[in-house]
Amino acid sequence: MKKILLLSVLLAATAAPLPAFADGPLKAREAAAEAQSFQADRAAILAMAGDYKVTFDMRETTPWRADYTPIAAKVSGGHEAVRVIEDSGRRIVLQHLLVVKDKNGKPVVIKHWRQDWSYEPESVLVYAGKGRWNVEAVPAAMRAGRWSQTVWQTDDSPRYGGWGQWTDEGGVRRWRSNWTWRPLARRDAVRNPPYDRYLAINRHSPSPAGWIHWQDNIKMGPEPGTAGQGRIVPFVQESVLNSYVKDNGFDAAAADAYWAASKDYWSAIRTAWDAAIARDKGVSVTEVADTGSAGAERLMGLADDIQAGKIKTAAAIERGRAIVAEVTRR
Repeated sequence: MKKILLLSVLLAATAAPLPAFADGPLKAREAAAEAQSFQADRAAILAMAGDYKVTFDMRETTPWRADYTPIAAKVSGGHEAVRVIEDSGRRIVLQHLLVVKDKNGKPVVIKHWRQDWSYEPESVLVYAGKGRWNVEAVPAAMRAGRWSQTVWQTDDSPRYGGWGQWTDEGGVRRWRSNWTWRPLARRDAVRNPPYDRYLAINRHSPSPAGWIHWQDNIKMGPEPGTAGQGRIVPFVQESVLNSYVKDNGFDAAAADAYWAASKDYWSAIRTAWDAAIARDKGVSVTEVADTGSAGAERLMGLADDIQAGKIKTAAAIERGRAIVAEVTRR
């Protein structure tokens, strides 16, 4: 719980229909051009791995209601080690590990978000509102040449997913998602705001210094005065720019030591989540403002106990599987 609360400090109903497409179907390309584009896409994704100083810049900009006043901008930061934990060609998985210091200056590692990339996906796991995620088909005409990105929370429970293509525009390489629903981030959830979800477009771009993740969020929720049962309306526009700048001036070895100790455990937990999702063509998990999901505190605590030598990996896996089963039980 302490690690999750520390992460919160540092980063401090059924959804309405979405627009169907980010763009139209891609034009057919020659095999050589297709292969070249695929390799360029992979290079851009793999370039996100490394050691970084991260700045999180979150700003509510335009209110969409006369009775809403945007909150003050929030800028925070930290250091992250991003590691490739799977690369099978058409699928790449990146794990983020946040490294901070405790009051004694000792590095503390917090397992952060995970991003899974899949080429020409048939389906993607998407947020549907109020603790529910559904597996939705990617329209057949929209699969060719595109990648899905699925983002997972600190305990490997789902967060959001979308699909889009890598392009070169104005000399800038970028991936842009379709419109996606997202649950509230902890920075908002703990404030009990009038909105309860985001409608967003995500962009990723390599930069000379590292890379950026730009979120274009419409904060949305039930219409006020409807006791949470009204139509979903926009409250305010938010721009979030997360800048990852290459930096070897922190103890990334602590992140690697944490991952070496806990990776087998987390592999089993990912498999447990995947099984629950496959069983129900999606998953329902109670959202918790402070921790993200109902199982986060316990699942992350087991990984810490493995590294501390308080529990064997096999025993932790058994307990972790039971927690996933508990929080996904319908």
